[in-house]
Amino acid sequence: MTKGPAAPRALSDDALSELLSSQQFGTLATNKRSGHPHLTTMLYSWDDEERVVRFSTTADRVKVRQLRRDPRAAVHVPGGNVWSFAVAEGEAEVSDVTTTPGDATGRELLAMIPEAARPADETAFLEQLVAERRVVIRLKVSRLYGTALDIDG
Repeated sequence: MTKGPAAPRALSDDALSELLSSQQFGTLATNKRSGHPHLTTMLYSWDDEERVVRFSTTADRVKVRQLRRDPRAAVHVPGGNVWSFAVAEGEAEVSDVTTTPGDATGRELLAMIPEAARPADETAFLEQLVAERRVVIRLKVSRLYGTALDIDG
């Protein structure tokens, strides 16, 4: 008799946090006015201590308008194989637009970049953020879940 794959196993909170820390891209889900989901692949930064997922975007994006209207959101992050994933759900808040190089929003955006990838010219980078009208989306995670499916062979 052939044995099928085991049932998916729920990942622990630590394993989910580790998965979120190990990845850089996820799919952000916001809610359209119609109730349908709006999905966008985004670069993100996970703060395990604060349980916040941060995204950089521009103030004119559809997702920003949707989150200001309805802050409920989720991000789906794939694991190391197609059988594992993490989902972080919660309410999002959108920062003020960065308007002065080095203001609080600009500094938060800069802090989201890993130390090794920080721009050589920080001043020029902060000026670019202002020109692009950047904001930070902070997804405050209230529920974290995901699974893995262990397959041998």
